[in-house]
Amino acid sequence: MFNVLIVDDDAMVAELNHRYVSQLREFQCCGVASTLEQAKALVLNPQHPIDLILLDVYMQQDNGLDLLPVLRSVQRPIDVIMISSASDADTIKKSLHYGVVDYLIKPFQFARFEEALTNWAKKKVLMDNQQNYQQSELDRIIHGTPAQAPRPEGEAKRLPKGLTVQTLRTICQWIDEHADTEFSTEDLASSVLISRVSCRKYLVWLEEIKILHTSVHYGVTGRPVYRYRLQPEQHAQLKQYAQD
Repeated sequence: MFNVLIVDDDAMVAELNHRYVSQLREFQCCGVASTLEQAKALVLNPQHPIDLILLDVYMQQDNGLDLLPVLRSVQRPIDVIMISSASDADTIKKSLHYGVVDYLIKPFQFARFEEALTNWAKKKVLMDNQQNYQQSELDRIIHGTPAQAPRPEGEAKRLPKGLTVQTLRTICQWIDEHADTEFSTEDLASSVLISRVSCRKYLVWLEEIKILHTSVHYGVTGRPVYRYRLQPEQHAQLKQYAQD
């Protein structure tokens, strides 16, 4: 579960964002700060768990941007999404300079809010659970580079660098045999006797080309685990990969 701190001096806006956060299964609000002093006290307290801050710019007595250098100075692994009516270039450039991961201009729809938080969560899980990357994997995380689309029928198979047809066939055959089962990377790796790291590369690619659906689950420790399920409408495409 990801802990979200809301920093906004407008009680109604803070409550709305709190409700938005509560609608996302992977997130929980760990606090609401109406001033920068309150926010700084929470940030400077290592015992208070914070993964993500939703930060306003215009506050009655403060400028939310002043919290960003504080975050850098304490070096806590906390990310920031700006939520503000400030749409001027200088404010946005300064926010990006300090490394905010997204910027929502008020007013916005819940769908955009959900997109910002879920995209952040997905990238965080990927970064926290992998030690080394290929360039194509890093490009997808940082730039959102789209995966290569599935090949048209009869066209030679094109896979991202580092993936092989033989291993893809093995993995797709196992998924085909468990078409109605939700599974984890560990489930697959232990069954096909391929390393978890290798399996994960193929699963990420199969998800990106829409053959697999991914969901995030949390155990008693709160550590997120990706689980995969075959998209029923893509079963024929999977079988093709399993047979080639």
